Amino acid sequence: MYTIECGGNHGFPWFTSGIGTAKWGGTPLAPLLKQAGVMERGIEVVFWGADSGTEVVCEMKLPQHFSRSISLDDAMNPNNVLCYQMNGAPLPQPHGAAVRLIAAGWYGIANVKWLNRIEVRDTRFMGRFMARDYVTIREELRNGETEAVETSVGRALLKSAPARVTRKDGQYRIVGAAWGAPVAGVEVQVDGGPWRAASIDRSEQGKFAWSFWSIDWPNATSGEHTITSRAVDIQANVLPAMDDPRIAKKKTYWESNGQVSRRIRVA
Repeated sequence: MYTIECGGNHGFPWFTSGIGTAKWGGTPLAPLLKQAGVMERGIEVVFWGADSGTEVVCEMKLPQHFSRSISLDDAMNPNNVLCYQMNGAPLPQPHGAAVRLIAAGWYGIANVKWLNRIEVRDTRFMGRFMARDYVTIREELRNGETEAVETSVGRALLKSAPARVTRKDGQYRIVGAAWGAPVAGVEVQVDGGPWRAASIDRSEQGKFAWSFWSIDWPNATSGEHTITSRAVDIQANVLPAMDDPRIAKKKTYWESNGQVSRRIRVA
């Protein structure tokens, strides 16, 4: 069970559904790399997809296939799967059939679809989806000066979001989800009030799948309200607020894992 999220999810107010969870089936990647006999000088593994296009690079039009890379050490992670099944059935074509990469713990861009080639290199790999696109730019303070620092979108980041408010027998409950890292807890805030701990449903299988949480909302009043959630992972990292420098000084919409607020109306 693995939750895949687009690296740009929540990067814009209107883009909030670039995420999904499924049961993926296939064969582990690491044994195949070992069987192939990777040479000692190999440092990076490149995954090539069948989708292609023409890119303009340095004023030249060049044909390129979709490609992403990870280090050899990351590729040997036993959780990586060459996937050919989804939810117990053959992998559908829109999801990458015949074979795709499932790189657990990474944003969706790294989970290459329509896989047709795996290549081990002894130098760093660069390409549109590593160096020119899916690049996060942040302003950082270095020796008293502000610099723009660029990094390629990589591992999934901790995130949580309120999903809906339910009502039963006159009682209100807030429910939502948390994902992106092993979740230790979730707190919820209503209208800027105190943070309260939510209960986490651990029924979802696998440490790479999202967890659902819920919290009772006593004395809910009619009118509009703002609900915000923040998750904490097992290493005590807390989901940052939107005014946190990690989010506020980010100049691109990739890797937007600031606290998510929802506006709701109670009748």
